[in-house]
Amino acid sequence: MLRFYLWEIGKLFHLKSVRVGLVAAFLLPVIWSLAPGLKQVYGLVLVSGWQVPALSLLAGMEFLFPFLVAMAAAEVLGAEVTMGTLQLVLLRPISRTRLMTVKVLAALSFPFLLLLASLLGALLAGLPHGFGGFYGGTGLGPEGFAGLGFLSAGAAFSEILRAYLLAAVTLLPIAALAVLYAALFFSTTASALAALATVLLMRMLVVFPAIQPLLLTHYLDLYLHPGAAAPGLWLLLIYTLGFSVLALLIFEKKDV
Repeated sequence: MLRFYLWEIGKLFHLKSVRVGLVAAFLLPVIWSLAPGLKQVYGLVLVSGWQVPALSLLAGMEFLFPFLVAMAAAEVLGAEVTMGTLQLVLLRPISRTRLMTVKVLAALSFPFLLLLASLLGALLAGLPHGFGGFYGGTGLGPEGFAGLGFLSAGAAFSEILRAYLLAAVTLLPIAALAVLYAALFFSTTASALAALATVLLMRMLVVFPAIQPLLLTHYLDLYLHPGAAAPGLWLLLIYTLGFSVLALLIFEKKDV
């Protein structure tokens, strides 16, 4: 299984949507750190490089990162169909269930790769501002960018790493949902659009407060509220597992 997973990860990096997504995630914090309107939008004047990663998450998690995850996850299966290689892959000594499992695992790995690229770009963009201790906040901890006083470099990095891991986890259900639609439609474009449409529809359901805590979109900003992460994380993992299992079941019965 590990060999097939590593093989699938290697194929993942050959997908155009994945390469474009990683480059976009890397460049986003670089662009935002140079933006002249930071003070007008966020009331922020950067005083430390540790504040740049928050800019990437605040901007990317609104739409860009979910979009890139949906596109890449849909293409994990959709690219095989488009290139006509799926039938050849199925001739290998691997069951349909195992094949789809490694594809799902590859798709679920992409949010972490995407956020890693964003974090690396943010750390690069933050170099001119320095990475020592400072008075203020990272934007991802208590009191946002204002902070609670002096923040050491170690504490700042801990806040940022925790926030990026939480952000990646919140994107897992979107990746699993895109793979589910890919198993249904066998089309990258249709699957990605269906996943994004589902996410946008869930966001519109904010007018129904009773069901809002049950929607995965309710937790896309979980990285800003680490203290309340546990219930949301469980629900996100249930969504991820449910979508993944449905994708496996549908692919097992699908004519190729």
